[in-house]
Amino acid sequence: MRNLRKERIGVITSDKMDKSIVVAVLRKEKHAKYGKFVKKTSKFVAHDEKNECNQGDTVRIMETRPLSKRKCWRLVEIIERAK
Repeated sequence: MRNLRKERIGVITSDKMDKSIVVAVLRKEKHAKYGKFVKKTSKFVAHDEKNECNQGDTVRIMETRPLSKRKCWRLVEIIERAK
């Protein structure tokens, strides 16, 4: 199971919680009828042990065991800091 964990790259939209962040992951999906690519976002609540992330940072998150009601992802690395 350990090597089947999903990974996502997204931008932090909220860091107001203690040891938690909200990450928005953007994906482009082709419209079924018109064929145009539509942007869709998914929000994930992730665990940030050291409170080192800020809003606007680009991060990589990994799936993990449930840590709370909505939190089942954890921070792997900060790819790019917000400018």
